[in-house]
Amino acid sequence: MNSAPRSTIIPAPEALATLADFSAIIDVRSPAEFAEDHIPGALNWPVLDDEERRIVGTLYKDSPFEARKLGAALVARNIARQLDTHGAGLPRHWRPLVYCWRGGQRSGAMHWFLGQIGFKSRQLAGGYKAYRAEVRGALEALPAGLQLQVLCGRTGSGKTRLLQALRAQGGQVLDLEALAAHRGSVLGALPGQAQPSQKAFDSRLWQSLRALDPSQPIFVESESRKIGQLRLPEALHQAMRNSPHCCWVEMPEAARVQLLLEDYGHFSQQVESFCGLIDGLLALRGRQKIAAWQALARAGDFATVFTELMREHYDPGYEKSLSGHYPNLAQARRIELADGGQAALAAAAAELLNNPASNPGVSPPA
Repeated sequence: MNSAPRSTIIPAPEALATLADFSAIIDVRSPAEFAEDHIPGALNWPVLDDEERRIVGTLYKDSPFEARKLGAALVARNIARQLDTHGAGLPRHWRPLVYCWRGGQRSGAMHWFLGQIGFKSRQLAGGYKAYRAEVRGALEALPAGLQLQVLCGRTGSGKTRLLQALRAQGGQVLDLEALAAHRGSVLGALPGQAQPSQKAFDSRLWQSLRALDPSQPIFVESESRKIGQLRLPEALHQAMRNSPHCCWVEMPEAARVQLLLEDYGHFSQQVESFCGLIDGLLALRGRQKIAAWQALARAGDFATVFTELMREHYDPGYEKSLSGHYPNLAQARRIELADGGQAALAAAAAELLNNPASNPGVSPPA
């Protein structure tokens, strides 16, 4: 069925460099495949649903011929349904990019039908597999050319809010925690929001990196190799650590506690969830200390819990990790925030944007 003219099949590097030229990106894989990862902005028009794909795949092991017969009938019916659902308002000049897992029969079938109608369809050579290879290659190559300005600082010092303030004033920002849907600590899961798959995170990161201007400064928060369950590409992590431009964000302890109370306020309604999460610190802090923090949380005294967590757990561990992994931290520029309010953040963002690469040699506090 994949009888499309050769000229309508487009290699992955060319397709991904011209994504904005397509009217739509059509992913014809099953919903489960699509949910794990897809080209950013793609629409899911499955030609086989999850159960149909399982049935055809199982049958193929016993009889490829019978599997193809069944698959062809299912695909034809599903393509007709997709066209009935989505095709009515599409103009003659509609130009989609169509792909499946390997650029084979599923995308070939949809591409053929669209071409027969008269649409200017292109089929992605190699499918999602080729796209994924391009993403992996880009995540290895792109970070080395970026002018990264790395924001370092203790837990609750407002680094993420400062990134948002920088973006609001037109600065280039790479917000890794937003891409990962996680704040990066044992308490960092976002309420009601699961993390993406590793492949989907890579796609989000690839999309973000491609949108950046490498000739201009890019602000990013210091992170460990993993954000929740997701791993940063090693090339990006090394580029962050080796950046000559680090900024140490400082905020008074009381303001840090207030910021944590705001950002983690959902735990006041999910106390047992909080207590379960800090059980993960047992090996580091011991049963007695964890039990004391859990008792404070159950009593509603999160201010004391966060204060002690900062002093006894997060600050010592964070500073030890930073000093070992960021060789230029000793020359870090210091940014002092009075609190996590908009005025302080806006002023600090303006200062950084007006002089982003300044490293006056102010050492972070011991």
